Amino acid sequence: MSEPFKLTRIPSLKTVEAFRAHVASLGQELPCEDQIEPVPGSPLAQPVPGLTVNGRTVGNRWAIHPMEGWDATTDGCPTPEVCRRWERFGESGAKLIWGGEAMAVRSDGRANPHQLMILESTREHLRALVEGLRGTHRAQHGSDDDLVVGFQLTHSGRFCRPTDKQRLAPRVAYRHPILDAKFGVTGDDQVLTNAEVEELIGYYVQAARIAREAGADFIDVKHCHGYLLHEFLSAHTRPGKYGGSFENRTRPLREIVERIRADGNDIAIGVRLSAFDFVPFRPDPERAEPGRKGPGIPEEFGHCLPYRYGFGVNPENPVEPDLTEPRRFIRLCADLGIRLLNLSAGSPYYNPHIQRPAAYPPSDGYQPAHDPLIDVARQIQVVRSLRAEAPKEVVIVGTGYTYLQEYLPHVAQGVVRQGWADLVGVGRMVLSYPRLIADSLAGEALQPRFICRTFSDCTTAPRNGLISGCYPLDRYYADKPEFLKLKDLKSGRA
Repeated sequence: MSEPFKLTRIPSLKTVEAFRAHVASLGQELPCEDQIEPVPGSPLAQPVPGLTVNGRTVGNRWAIHPMEGWDATTDGCPTPEVCRRWERFGESGAKLIWGGEAMAVRSDGRANPHQLMILESTREHLRALVEGLRGTHRAQHGSDDDLVVGFQLTHSGRFCRPTDKQRLAPRVAYRHPILDAKFGVTGDDQVLTNAEVEELIGYYVQAARIAREAGADFIDVKHCHGYLLHEFLSAHTRPGKYGGSFENRTRPLREIVERIRADGNDIAIGVRLSAFDFVPFRPDPERAEPGRKGPGIPEEFGHCLPYRYGFGVNPENPVEPDLTEPRRFIRLCADLGIRLLNLSAGSPYYNPHIQRPAAYPPSDGYQPAHDPLIDVARQIQVVRSLRAEAPKEVVIVGTGYTYLQEYLPHVAQGVVRQGWADLVGVGRMVLSYPRLIADSLAGEALQPRFICRTFSDCTTAPRNGLISGCYPLDRYYADKPEFLKLKDLKSGRA
């Protein structure tokens, strides 16, 4: 049994030199610049060369990632909490809003009963969301001419909970030897037929039309985190035209794009992609401490080798990336006219440490088995590799930066200056500190009391049926009754 490691907390690293030394001690490489450079000289303040989306430039190198909300109405419309979150995205100063949050293309594809939906019945509500975001951006930053806003379109597949927060209703691309038992897949009738896939593609086409009408500049056809279209990328064992070969496994994307264009819709299209995956992980019971789960370890996978149930993963050692097919997928996107790619990794449902490194795990997660900076660096290095080999016309957004905390802008600045990524995206951080972007661009000191410390309450709360939000650092949520419920959950009283 390996000895537990002692986590070095980011706030304990008081200088850039100390942060760099700690990164080096882990054997990792991250470009961390000495000073946060303000506009106009900052590389993060520059528009993306040659990129125009719906007639708009993208005015700087900051993006806001889409995050799945648990606080819409049951008919998929925004609530005041959703509107407030979108307005804070506008306040942030980022010039690329990648989806705001995931929107289900039909009701049975929701990951929770309070997820936004993109339907005819919600179109005007979504238009109001965009207008509220843009209005806040204009009020804070003077103009929204260079602000690009997209909608993320999704079907949750294996993780569907459309009518009950606690009851799964999964629909899957194929049977998985490990995940089926974890997510309630018990029969072949839960595997989508080819006819059902074709029908679902029609919903994506309809959603793209609604997005255009509601004022979105682009759509993201979501291919990440184990949701349905990402799962199709790993459908090596599925027979027929949507499984097996790379051509077949990418057929859903190609048919969605072709049918959107055949519908006369010229909306720009992007893809958020999990560029690599690992086998599912679980807490190690032998290394659990009182009141704490053990660190994450891979599920037993020896019986699954060669591993044919992941995308961008080494089939002989499925805890290593293999970027052969992700490189091919990016070239396919370029061929389809898709210029916007947002690269993530893994899934928050079965290996969250590789997607969103954290010091404190969510309630359904596990303790870190090593310093989370290793997982941050892995994502940044994978994006660096893919950016170096991608067609020049493709614009790539990087992910996994929130755990950097005080040093997020220092690393983001180095990444963009050195061409490792075209834009840097933030997710959890913007929930607690939407003005981190504006403050860093203005050359103002960051405000430590708002910096996300990766407590994972924004995940633990919705996993337990509570509304989304940053409970520790955002008074709006700390003053709600859900705060006490969450506190009870974390203490084990509920």
